[in-house]
Amino acid sequence: MAQTSSPLHHDDIALVLDSVTDARTGHSLLALGKLEGFRLEEGKLSVALAVPKEKAALLSPLCDEAAMRLKALPDVQDATIILTAHRPAAPAQPGAARPPAGAGHRPFGGPPADPNAPVLPGVKAVIAVASGKGGVGKSTTATNLAIGLAQEGLKVGLMDADIHGPSLHRMLGTAGKPEVHNGRLQPIPVWGLHAVSIGMLVEEKQAMIWRGPMVMGAITQFLTDVDWGELDVLVVDMPPGTGDAQLSLMQKVPLAGAIIVSTPQDIALIDARRGVSMFEKMKVPVLGLVENMSYFCCPNCGHNTELFGHGGARKEADAMGVPFLGEVPLLATIRASSDEGTPIVASDPDSEAAQAFRRIARTTADALRRQTTAQ
Repeated sequence: MAQTSSPLHHDDIALVLDSVTDARTGHSLLALGKLEGFRLEEGKLSVALAVPKEKAALLSPLCDEAAMRLKALPDVQDATIILTAHRPAAPAQPGAARPPAGAGHRPFGGPPADPNAPVLPGVKAVIAVASGKGGVGKSTTATNLAIGLAQEGLKVGLMDADIHGPSLHRMLGTAGKPEVHNGRLQPIPVWGLHAVSIGMLVEEKQAMIWRGPMVMGAITQFLTDVDWGELDVLVVDMPPGTGDAQLSLMQKVPLAGAIIVSTPQDIALIDARRGVSMFEKMKVPVLGLVENMSYFCCPNCGHNTELFGHGGARKEADAMGVPFLGEVPLLATIRASSDEGTPIVASDPDSEAAQAFRRIARTTADALRRQTTAQ
């Protein structure tokens, strides 16, 4: 079905179809068919869905429900789902070559990747920056850590795997979308490193309402369809928690280590313990804990106030037998530099905040070098 200019995106339609499920099988309408296209004209939305001919009658009630939900999309006043016959694949001819695994959806174009090819062949080490919960400054830590590692003389990449809440593009101050060469996305060079975030590929106001398989697919493509080149270390900013994204990353590439970010108070440390436990169960070395927002330094009188307590992450690291990488103060300059797209380690490397991140980067670089020597 031809598609006219529309504010809707293929993913908007797919998300609605995926939300309507068959009560008997639990399968979604999207899983039971194939979205072939859509057209939106004068408020009337027509969606073409290819399904097996014998299932068309059974899927009709699901289509009616999906059509009602599609009316909630922007600029849609009425919606219709048109079922088309889905032809079964013809049997393979004797001697015919089979398509390689993973040769289906290629969002950046180009030939499909060899399914047996190694993932990230030019990357010496991959480290994950994680947190048990959101709001502890994980992305700020990942950004400044990556730049700090580059200042230590390493070739560094920074990958934003926080699909639902990508923010590295804003923190790095990047503008425009990455280029694609021969079906390979080119990371954007910025602040001495190379970075990719899904925030560079979508509109900033677009909500990333994705289910687990979609998140895992995006992370896989950031690993296999991005031209990372030769790197000493790839820093991955993980989403908070211990879910699909973390497991997907650990299944795709061997991690050289993980860094857990927490604030000092007990409620945050509870979740930090879960993060440490997850990586240990997956046989991933925990490089250490970072205590962010460790104390507030008053810009007027210079007095330190421990808003969230102090030293909790250090005590927790000692109790769990993992390294403590350092503490980062709660300073307005860190917030301002992140909002402005000028990370504090790059924009003011001699400041107290930058020195805190650089000490963490130096300790991390030393740990990676020891791993390389041991190998």
